[in-house]
Amino acid sequence: MVTLPPGFDAHPLWLSLQVAALATLLALAVGIALGWLFARHRFPGSSVLEAACMLPLVLPPTVLGYGILMAMGRRSALGGWLREHFDYTIVFHWHGAVVASALVALPLVLKSASAAFGHVDQTLEAAARTLRQSRWSVFVRVTLPLAWPGILAGTLLAFARAMGEFGASLMVAGSIPHQTQTLSMAIYDAVQAGQNDYALLLVVITSVLSVLILVASNRYFSLR
Repeated sequence: MVTLPPGFDAHPLWLSLQVAALATLLALAVGIALGWLFARHRFPGSSVLEAACMLPLVLPPTVLGYGILMAMGRRSALGGWLREHFDYTIVFHWHGAVVASALVALPLVLKSASAAFGHVDQTLEAAARTLRQSRWSVFVRVTLPLAWPGILAGTLLAFARAMGEFGASLMVAGSIPHQTQTLSMAIYDAVQAGQNDYALLLVVITSVLSVLILVASNRYFSLR
């Protein structure tokens, strides 16, 4: 039986898993829709739109965090409306970490989904339509299952990326113990406080989780 050292706070671990899971679900839903759009349709400005969706992959985390604050912060139009009507804000809330993590994970799902949809044999889709299947039915029963292995690859990487998100989440959600402090933030706080042994323990936990995700991904696709 694995025992954790005395004084170990498991909340950052569970919060990191929760934030990464929700962020991955958001990135998956948006990434599948956009991936299919970019793979099957070309329209004026599509290349610019796709490049804009890929920006979180290359932008500094602080720039992304600043953009989230400008779009959804307390002084923004959307953030002010949410605060006035629902007394809700993502600033200094773990929901802010979910938004930030979803944005940084989106390009990984989007790119893999676009490539996967692009390699689906469209003659199979055409054959399904001859059986009086609706477009939605063809997508769910033919297109998505054929593209799913490629999409899953991006999804696993997106989950790992969301687990390690730090900069943008710190700007939006902060690092409040037992509220918004994820593993990456807990490591930073431990180093700043001179708790090097505790920081090393958190680093090992984070590294093991990341390795397990990658091993599971490689194992799945070797079986496929």
